[in-house]
Amino acid sequence: MSVRFLLIFSVVALAAAFAGYPETAALAGGKPGSQSAAVLTLDPATTQIHYTLQGWPHVTYGTFRLDQGVIRIDPATGKTAGKIVVSAASGDSGSAMRDREMKHGILDVQDYPDIVFTPESAQGHRTPQGAFPAIVYGALSLRGESHPFTMNVSVQSDGNNFTVTTRFAIPYVAWGLKNPSILVFRCADTVYVDVSAQGRVTWESAATAAGSPRASAQ
Repeated sequence: MSVRFLLIFSVVALAAAFAGYPETAALAGGKPGSQSAAVLTLDPATTQIHYTLQGWPHVTYGTFRLDQGVIRIDPATGKTAGKIVVSAASGDSGSAMRDREMKHGILDVQDYPDIVFTPESAQGHRTPQGAFPAIVYGALSLRGESHPFTMNVSVQSDGNNFTVTTRFAIPYVAWGLKNPSILVFRCADTVYVDVSAQGRVTWESAATAAGSPRASAQ
């Protein structure tokens, strides 16, 4: 159940989608090439994160909240800096008892308050309709352990604004997290996650995005 958290990191797919594809600079009004780098800032207020955990005798639904997300990318080289962060204490399923077990018995939020996703690479293309489907590869740090992670995303741009959506399954038990099943109450070993995230693209020196202390620290 704790991996419901993971859905928030799918928003970083947009950042990775820009990497390595000079044509995507034009989508956001920037200049392709090494002189400008994309800075993608995600908006926590308009990012919607939902999870679904199948079980018996009922299905569990809930949400999590984005804490921060800034990714800097050089579209000419694919070099990336930045991260997406979610607070482990923000999970809300509508049940205080269930959320307490998830946060303290499974996620260990007291020792691991943040979950971080770092993008590494992406493959994708722009369609005639203006969409940008992409496959994103990255690393997810969850409860102190890093896991390779791949997701399929769809990006829509409107000037310097963007929306990214995705749906994927997480085998959280296989990742070493506890299944919250107890007695006759059963939960599946896989959680399904959905996200719709919004943000804005700006442009800065590619050297700043790829190598500056400021970019690396954020």
